[in-house]
Amino acid sequence: MDTAPVRGGTLRYFGPGGMDHMDPACAYYAFSHQIIRLFARQLFSYPTALDESALSPAPDVAREMPTTGNGGVSADGRTYTIRLRPGVLWDTEPAREVTAADFVRGLKRLCNPVAGAGALTYFTSTIDGMAEFERGYREAVAGTPATPVALARYQEEHDIRGLRAVDDRTLVIELRQPANDLVNILATTFASAAPAEYDAFLPDSPEFVAGIRSNGPYRLTAYERGDSLVMERNPVWRQETDPLRHQYVDGIDVRMRRVSDDEVRRAVQEGGADLSWGAPVINPDRVVPDGDRRVGYAMNPYLVFNMRGPNAGGALRDLRVRRAIAHAIDKAAMVRLFDDMDLGTVTQTAHTAIPPGNIGHRPPAPRPVPGDRGSPERARALLAESGRDRFTLRLLYREETPHRDIGERLAADLARVGIDTELRMIRHADEYYRILQDPARAEAGEWDLTAAAWTPDWFGNNGRTCVQPLFQSHFAVGTANYGGYRDAEVDRLIEEALSEPSPERAEELWHRVDRKVVEDAAIVPILVCEPTIPHIMSDRVRNAIPLPHVDRWYDASHIWLARPDGAEPPSGRAPRPASRVQR
Repeated sequence: MDTAPVRGGTLRYFGPGGMDHMDPACAYYAFSHQIIRLFARQLFSYPTALDESALSPAPDVAREMPTTGNGGVSADGRTYTIRLRPGVLWDTEPAREVTAADFVRGLKRLCNPVAGAGALTYFTSTIDGMAEFERGYREAVAGTPATPVALARYQEEHDIRGLRAVDDRTLVIELRQPANDLVNILATTFASAAPAEYDAFLPDSPEFVAGIRSNGPYRLTAYERGDSLVMERNPVWRQETDPLRHQYVDGIDVRMRRVSDDEVRRAVQEGGADLSWGAPVINPDRVVPDGDRRVGYAMNPYLVFNMRGPNAGGALRDLRVRRAIAHAIDKAAMVRLFDDMDLGTVTQTAHTAIPPGNIGHRPPAPRPVPGDRGSPERARALLAESGRDRFTLRLLYREETPHRDIGERLAADLARVGIDTELRMIRHADEYYRILQDPARAEAGEWDLTAAAWTPDWFGNNGRTCVQPLFQSHFAVGTANYGGYRDAEVDRLIEEALSEPSPERAEELWHRVDRKVVEDAAIVPILVCEPTIPHIMSDRVRNAIPLPHVDRWYDASHIWLARPDGAEPPSGRAPRPASRVQR
């Protein structure tokens, strides 16, 4: 095995699936984050490592970790002073240094009502005045066409009380109450810096994509949604200003195709691609490093109910119907489905909303149905109690493997208790998430059920990321509470847990939320998966290190190629002309 990095060549991805968003303000999909990490930087991010250091944030654009000792954290824990490292540049003409004002702009953009952030509540529940800023933002543009001018005007004329750029290299953040996970929040992709040029575009619009600026090692040169993506070296990026990334390969080429796992595996093995894209295609001969086992489980899949839709007379608002569906699901069959697909992950049935290895999880009580095969009899009894008989629900699923199989499996489970399903396939990941993250489309009945997945945004002290986005009342565009679940007790417990200084007491509060949402059948936990997938790679790939916070996909900035002059990526046809990024 080569040990010295080699510069040059194009890293080639090949497979099905697309990105949900290209805009850091709203992207919430692993495919998106592994690309965005290459062109958008945060104050803090995660080291690329095979040991437990990969789970703790480290300085990125920030010069150092803020502590009480260095003056970065006030004695009461409510004020953070973050100093930026010099020399981090945007690839503008001419190149311009990243400033504290760029981070203020980036955080303000999260509140936009056009393509809001999925984890907006991380910020609005933490930064003083951000909730009021977000509410005012929505009200200011309600009922009028959203334009870049209107959005930029609101952001320019209104401040977030607890957020200010003291000077170009000093950012001060004041909190509603102490938050010992603030650095984790600021290490999410949402908290990326945003240059002034972004004020000219609607968030995540085609114009935005064409105008993306990079402060990372690579920059976007072409993008065709659901088809292709091309990146090249960012000529103004400098290694000495970036402690977390490298720039070994010359470029990155992603070909998104409607192909099977076997076709992807064959392309990689025959030298036509370097890594799988989209669906995880495994190399069964690889051994997963033991270090992976220290990472908590992810919930994948879990069933989401649209509680705001009109279909079937609003049946899913009825707790008895939701519990009936929970009893109908054969979780053991879902484990077999995943095992048969040989995805290379450790999978087990789920009975809690907080997966094992995450704060607030405790082993559940003895299972009501031995073997996790479901109980059609109990499901039918609950449906009879609700007074409902033979109705149809719309089940949404994505095109890529294994989502169709999961959807069909769920439809079969529901059919055996008298619930019909209309299967609706969505081709592109971005459209799938646009549907789920828009409360208006839920209220319009575009979907009733879907099998989603949730990987925590960070591990360790992560009650906020395991619970808050999914179950706290938040119904703006971009929400991760897809089904519109609302419960006053859950909201209160979440707020208490977020402000609780005692780790033991906070753990108890998170556990109480877990129990309540399961009792309410807010979702149906189906499986939990340990993120240990050994993705297939070509024999020229070196230093492929998985990122726990990006669902174990590899950090492309750390990869080098043993033979940089590899073959062209497979396509089966010439790629369509992609949208070129304007510079």
